Amino acid sequence: MYHIKTIEGLMEAKGLKIAIIATRFNDFVVNPLIGGAVDYLVRHGANRDDLTIIRIPGAFEMPIIAQKVANSKKYDGILALGAVIRGATPHFDFVASEATKGLAHVALASGVPVGFGLLTTDNIEQAIERAGSKAGNKGVESAAALLETLRVMAQL
Repeated sequence: MYHIKTIEGLMEAKGLKIAIIATRFNDFVVNPLIGGAVDYLVRHGANRDDLTIIRIPGAFEMPIIAQKVANSKKYDGILALGAVIRGATPHFDFVASEATKGLAHVALASGVPVGFGLLTTDNIEQAIERAGSKAGNKGVESAAALLETLRVMAQL
């Protein structure tokens, strides 16, 4: 039988400094995402003093703020939380696409993991469902993904 080395991220947040970038736009959806993410991180060992919430206008501003945070070297990871809800114009497509590409670029260019908690939904009902009702809380899920990524990266 062959032994295969497996690298996995332990779900332990103790000692990690996390910046949570959260949009003000659609805050009725974003606030529960923040609550879920903070609760998850604290339950997994994070000290509240090691978490910083940075409120910004909207999703389009996320990449520039994430870049500034990553370049500061003060944080181990960044959690981006927001909600872009489709409307009657193509505005949704541009904002969602550019925010997504920008956050991915920041992570790759800086080496600082970015947890992607930006909801992109077709309507308000879908956004509410993903902010803690019947579809779970995507703030929790993105915090878990960030935490696991940080712990895997520490082993590489």
